[in-house]
Amino acid sequence: MRHGEYKTPGGKLVQVDCEVIGGRLHHVQVTGDFFLEPPEALDAIAQALEDAPVDASEEELAQRIQRALERFGDGLELLGFSPEAVARATRRAIE
Repeated sequence: MRHGEYKTPGGKLVQVDCEVIGGRLHHVQVTGDFFLEPPEALDAIAQALEDAPVDASEEELAQRIQRALERFGDGLELLGFSPEAVARATRRAIE
């Protein structure tokens, strides 16, 4: 299992744990001390990263996450973190 962390400018910690199998991300878990509404959006973030290529850039990973979160519409609140923060933690886990 690989582990990456990123502390946002606001001081919130974002952590990503994953495995790399065949050049792709698997068993992705996202945790941290941030706040997210609705809670099931966290599963959507992890699913967005599942099967992503390990050579995907931070920008590409953030775009995958953003697309996955669009379905929550106006009911989505990310407090203390962003798709970019998750993408950075993911890149740190990969590297």
